[in-house]
Amino acid sequence: MGWAVVEERTPEALQALLDRSPQAQQYYSDAYRLYESLIYAPGHHQGLPNKSQTYSVEGDNAEVRHYLARLARSSRCFSRSIQALRNALKLFVYAWNRRQMYKRRFPDYPAHVRDFVCP
Repeated sequence: MGWAVVEERTPEALQALLDRSPQAQQYYSDAYRLYESLIYAPGHHQGLPNKSQTYSVEGDNAEVRHYLARLARSSRCFSRSIQALRNALKLFVYAWNRRQMYKRRFPDYPAHVRDFVCP
């Protein structure tokens, strides 16, 4: 999972996020024009008019909003500090990735994100 906390969705900020994220052979996004100008080496990008190939990303976004109240829509629990938001996302992504790896190894055992916060 790649993530960034930026104040504005600029081409430079999105390219930096893409460069830091795990590489893929295929990238899908909505039809937002800014995505067309990014460099997707070594993969291929396809902008879609609907969410047919982005449903798993949208599901991950919903999980982030579920676990971090400061990102929930129409919430009064918002971060006034960009650094605090970055730290919260960093901790969440760490725990989320550890949980996903655990679920791959032990699919029959329940796992909650909170169980993977502390190493």
